[in-house]
Amino acid sequence: MPYMLLIHEPVGQRQARGEAEGRAVYGRMLDFAAGLKARGLLLATESLASQDDAARVRVSGGRASVLDGPFTEAKEMVGGFFLLACDTREEAITIAGQCPAAEWATLEVRGLGPCFA
Repeated sequence: MPYMLLIHEPVGQRQARGEAEGRAVYGRMLDFAAGLKARGLLLATESLASQDDAARVRVSGGRASVLDGPFTEAKEMVGGFFLLACDTREEAITIAGQCPAAEWATLEVRGLGPCFA
């Protein structure tokens, strides 16, 4: 079953880290992804840009409204994800615990499924 690991990271932690440390952290994440790919578990992975340039869209009464980032009320942002092909939820949770991002962020483990279930 596919599982997604959503990386919820504190807003501003990338800037606080600085470029050199950020590149080192990113390298660890790339190595982690390569290991998952070699094991046949990785379906997709991406790092998301800062929410500073993000937009939130809502439709109410047939009219769309757009709120541009940064979002001051946010304490965390989704910083990236791993989409995995795991046999069990427990396997996905184990992998989340091995992810380097778990040292500075919270990983949310979610199975994929229809929105009506």
